[in-house]
Amino acid sequence: MNQALEAQAYTELLQLYAEYTAAIDAGDWDRWPEFFTEDCIYKLQPRENHERGLPLATLHFHSKGMLQDRVYGIRETLFHDPYYQRHVVSLPRVLSVDGGRWFLEANYAVFRTKLGELSTVFNVGRYLDEVVRVEGALKFASRSCIYDSEMIPNAIIYPI
Repeated sequence: MNQALEAQAYTELLQLYAEYTAAIDAGDWDRWPEFFTEDCIYKLQPRENHERGLPLATLHFHSKGMLQDRVYGIRETLFHDPYYQRHVVSLPRVLSVDGGRWFLEANYAVFRTKLGELSTVFNVGRYLDEVVRVEGALKFASRSCIYDSEMIPNAIIYPI
């Protein structure tokens, strides 16, 4: 692949990250599963478990259908105080490329604002992603959200 194509592919990756973040910050839950492949993995896991190779995760979905079920849950069955979240995401660092698969890492910080309250740091960590091209569009085949703190709020309702 020549430099122009590599730059174009990286620009597409940046757009994927930007659109993903914009959708979940806007609460556009119907768009969230569309960023993933049909047989995707989405996982929210404490750093300690990840580094020790332990499988326990706070959330672990292994298909686009499971993500769609989560969207249904957010809308219809989970009761919580409403809040806004805002992501700040670093530029993704390309760890490796294997054929048509990109393996990336990006740091994130999520801030939460409840109505009538100050904004607080909600969750901080890094994404470990595997991205593939499906029918011309880049999609997450896997997104692991590895959070740094051992302490999390009593519920994580929205995607990180």
